[in-house]
Amino acid sequence: MIIPALDLIDGAVVRLHQGDYARQRDYGNDPLPRLQEYAAQGAQLLHLVDLTGAKDPSRRQIPLIKALAAGVSVPVQVGGGVRSEADVAALLEAGVARVVIGSTAVKSPDVVKGWFKRFGADALVLALDVRIDPQGHKQVAVSGWQENSGTSLEALVESYLPAGLKHVLCTDISRDGTLAGSNVALYEELCANYPQVAFQSSGGIGDIGDVAALRGTGVRGVIVGRALLEGKFTVREAIQCWQNA
Repeated sequence: MIIPALDLIDGAVVRLHQGDYARQRDYGNDPLPRLQEYAAQGAQLLHLVDLTGAKDPSRRQIPLIKALAAGVSVPVQVGGGVRSEADVAALLEAGVARVVIGSTAVKSPDVVKGWFKRFGADALVLALDVRIDPQGHKQVAVSGWQENSGTSLEALVESYLPAGLKHVLCTDISRDGTLAGSNVALYEELCANYPQVAFQSSGGIGDIGDVAALRGTGVRGVIVGRALLEGKFTVREAIQCWQNA
């Protein structure tokens, strides 16, 4: 499925270039109408990133997230600085269908595996951001991509399989926000190796051809952010392209 995405700072829709807060592009203060339009065009899942909460968990935009989740008729998944069980519970209580967990899943795997027991695997998405070196090694990055974890993508996925891992959102950092196309080979490999996991691709979608390129990979979802904001294509066009596989 096509998963439209919005990144939010203090209620405003923004895009960061490769996670850099200093390189921020503003797209207005109208997240709800945008999400409603995405849903009206056929989106079955929406993705939100709380960049304010990611930077400072005490400023998590719970009232806004609650209003956005209530204002659309389709499920919403939300990430951004989820560091504790209380964070997960607060987002689920706010009406979010799935909580996206990034760095904490890498840094505190035993803690996060406990969340799988409490909340169930369907309520959690691991967001794994990878840097791929010239030898093809996939290193998971943490802390807003500022540091390498020293853990490979494969090792991390395999460590979570016994906990019931169902959903992984995987981003090739080198593609994020670039509109330069997805890393198709990465997703083909992941989906072939871990067919029990529903992978969401993220990063690099620039035109409808980039959506088409992912059709045979096995990914279950394609996150699309900046391309929609900049009118490269519509949600409806992306869904038609995806369904024509």
